[in-house]
Amino acid sequence: MDFIPYGRQSIDDEDIRAVIEALRSDWLTQGPKVIEFERLLADYCGAKYAVAVSSGTAALHIACLAAGIKEGDEVITSPISFVATSNSVLYCGGKPVFADIDKDTFNIDVAEIKKKITRYVKAIIPVHFAGLPCEIEEINKIAEEHGLILIEDACHALGAKWMSQSGSWNKIGSSSHSDMTVMSFHPVKHITTGEGGAVLTNRWDLYNSLLKLRSHGITKRIESFRNKCAAFGYSSIKKKEMPNQWYYEMHELGFNYRLTDIQSALGISQLKKIDSFVYRRQEIAEQYNNEFSSIRYVKHPYKYNAKQSSYHLYPLLIDFKKLGFSRNEFIEELKKNKIGSQVHYIPIHLQPFYRDKFGYKEGDFKIAEAFYAQELSMPIYSGMSDADVERVVKAFKGIFNV
Repeated sequence: MDFIPYGRQSIDDEDIRAVIEALRSDWLTQGPKVIEFERLLADYCGAKYAVAVSSGTAALHIACLAAGIKEGDEVITSPISFVATSNSVLYCGGKPVFADIDKDTFNIDVAEIKKKITRYVKAIIPVHFAGLPCEIEEINKIAEEHGLILIEDACHALGAKWMSQSGSWNKIGSSSHSDMTVMSFHPVKHITTGEGGAVLTNRWDLYNSLLKLRSHGITKRIESFRNKCAAFGYSSIKKKEMPNQWYYEMHELGFNYRLTDIQSALGISQLKKIDSFVYRRQEIAEQYNNEFSSIRYVKHPYKYNAKQSSYHLYPLLIDFKKLGFSRNEFIEELKKNKIGSQVHYIPIHLQPFYRDKFGYKEGDFKIAEAFYAQELSMPIYSGMSDADVERVVKAFKGIFNV
């Protein structure tokens, strides 16, 4: 009996062939596959531009840099996320400011965002937790009212959709109501490039900045050159139509956050299957909902008519005190049945670094902390069979003696 992890990649022969073809090509990095992957990703999400980078963390970092986050700036975000979300603000010298979550959606609470607005706030980074779209239209209104940059952390939410107030469906990643959207392609996400990420935007200025920031702050765009004499040669500048072929300029301090052609080839192959991957996750979530809805002390993710979660995670809330099990004991019981689970996440403000630096303490964000005390993520990934789902349900119910 194989071990069922909480999440994993789904790789098939087509993916393997795509990577082999890239390895046999003339380009291993900075080649045509990166450009193709970016174009296909932008087309799928409905955005104008996509910039592929080496990880979701790198994507968050350069998105904050492109937004102009600097020392003295505050950025509002959720305490229920991976630490990379708020760390990206710190990388730029800014200060992350947390707003508590909604008890039903587990996403950042719009009312709490409003309470955190000060003259120092420069941006908002809402997280589409577990793949469920947050209230992006309402958050966008706040951002526009206060002149703030809005960056969607959609590392959980590729393939998710939400219905706008006008009645149209919008894909997460379209950046229709934000300045930028960040994606991750880690192996447990909907598609994988091994490690990898991307920033999507509809703004040319941000796109141009993101391109430079991912590659040492360097540009080779003719229209961006500042030193025309060096670019076109010191004599007969007006006669030359093309710059010196070796020429480039560094305009700002950037990073080596480039994605390779090898990874991009895998991403292109994976992206062809994204709809089937998401559909399978939704099927599994529906099966779980049906099975877990009648169990005492358990709350499953709520299904919303105007939101279609892509279910990166399937988070359950379990009242371990009433159950008479500690969470650790519960996890061990699942492991005995060769079933993995995970906790998402320890609230960021309770991490020692954040406590020491900002003075956060228990009780600062009560809903986030209550969520953490009961959360346990069940296995969900596109490669799970119906038999795998049945095994998870049987083992879970067995602990409850149901």
